[in-house]
Amino acid sequence: MSFDITQLLEQWDYHPGQVSVRKFKGKDGLEKIQLRVDLGLLQMNAEGRPDGKRPFGQETLLDHYKLAFEKHRKAHEGSDEGFAITAEDCARLQQECIQFHHRYICLFQIDDFEGVLRDTGRNLKAFEFVKRHAPGEDVSWSVQQFFPQLLLLRTRANGALALKEGRFDETIETIDTTLEQLRSFYHDHSRHDLMEQSGEIRSLEAWREEIRAHRPRSEREKLQTALDEAVRREDYEQAAKVRDALRNLKPS
Repeated sequence: MSFDITQLLEQWDYHPGQVSVRKFKGKDGLEKIQLRVDLGLLQMNAEGRPDGKRPFGQETLLDHYKLAFEKHRKAHEGSDEGFAITAEDCARLQQECIQFHHRYICLFQIDDFEGVLRDTGRNLKAFEFVKRHAPGEDVSWSVQQFFPQLLLLRTRANGALALKEGRFDETIETIDTTLEQLRSFYHDHSRHDLMEQSGEIRSLEAWREEIRAHRPRSEREKLQTALDEAVRREDYEQAAKVRDALRNLKPS
């Protein structure tokens, strides 16, 4: 067996600043995803846990800890009092979240937006579980720190699906909601310094303006522009006609 992958790397150049991804079917019949990085390749399964492992016989480590939590509740008459996970448990969950993080970045690059929503949704559950059961805020932050990146990719995926159907206003509303969530997140964690430097916030604000600039204008917006132009030209007869058209326009 040859372990040298030099030839494989030579056939797929690494380009700094670009995320290069490809999907293919492996010899085991399962779909795989490869990410080209500067020193080689990252390969992961397209579904299930990215590394293909089943920790403690469960699909993911999160499933294992959630099962332990449910067993605790059953043993304590439905109460979760006394249940906690250790810092080491949190570190393991963090590592698993990073695997899914790598994959949903790859899925976004190949326009698999449903896959992005699936994996970001899974990590959201992991974040919430750690937040509830971690032994301290510092330990919890080790996992929560990935929330802004997750929310950015999740919003972009939802937005991409909505824009395909021409739902421009809905996408803008989703972006506004996400921006509020991000600011609340930094405020709740007393990380105002990170909020001011947030690339996620800047990226979403820029995307929102891009959508506003390119979305088709409604009939009401077109008439309002025509009215403003008529008033500017002091063409009051035309302005009166446009006002009548605006009044007769059915509410959207």
